[in-house]
Amino acid sequence: MKRAMIFAAGMGTRLKPLTDNMPKALVEVCGKPLLAHVIDKMKSAGYGSIVVNVHHFADMIEDYLRSNGNFGIDIRISDERDVLLDTGGGILNARSLLESYVSRHSDRTGTEQDCEPGTMSGHFLVHNVDIMSDLDIDGFVSEADDDAIATLVVSERKTSRYLLFNDEMRLVGWTNVATGEVRSPYLPDGRSIAESVDVRRCRELSGCRMLAFSGIHLMSDRIFDAMEEWKACRKFPIMDFYLSVAARYRIKGFVQPGMRLLDVGKLDSIAAAEEFCRSGGIR
Repeated sequence: MKRAMIFAAGMGTRLKPLTDNMPKALVEVCGKPLLAHVIDKMKSAGYGSIVVNVHHFADMIEDYLRSNGNFGIDIRISDERDVLLDTGGGILNARSLLESYVSRHSDRTGTEQDCEPGTMSGHFLVHNVDIMSDLDIDGFVSEADDDAIATLVVSERKTSRYLLFNDEMRLVGWTNVATGEVRSPYLPDGRSIAESVDVRRCRELSGCRMLAFSGIHLMSDRIFDAMEEWKACRKFPIMDFYLSVAARYRIKGFVQPGMRLLDVGKLDSIAAAEEFCRSGGIR
């Protein structure tokens, strides 16, 4: 049984004025909303249990899903109408919904039933609604590290902010190349400036890879136990969580060679997204 969560609660500020009257999730590309593109991609990979979080124009998303019969699968809403919980808080808020999928499909010993090869029982996929890609989801899941609490899809695309990985593709930090800031649990205060000796040792001498995050993760159910200390925060970014626990828990990176990916979070990306899907960039 394959489970997933789609982040669809964002305000879509960078897509204004389109998002003045609709949620980002319902902005259309190639004749259908971004949300439909992600759901269709997940369905094609065998995902039949999906949680969608909502906040901005939440009623419109619920109405859209209802009018389309929830796309013939089990879709549940994680309601953030009262307060937008950010990515980390959003996942923690959806815990009961994600875990209920497991309990309904488990035998009396707690073992998941009907698991297909490569599904990694005890894991769920998380996908930003504004990301379009030709990621091979089955290939990603089959190669993900089962001992990691999360495996992140990353690539070598150009950006100002990068995740830092060691030679085992384990997450060790984050950097903003525009400002020089570096954050890592291995630095004395958790962060530093790029010219510090500790950071140079990671980024140059030890050859840490600088890779861009895609907005797609595979998470182990064990991540909720690791998040216990963050419950009081309620609202927090998932990357802040990852960076705080990376020294204690395995968080890995995954690169699909030649992967095509587009972030449709900005107004000027709509035309590129149209071309992207017309040219077969989604599969």
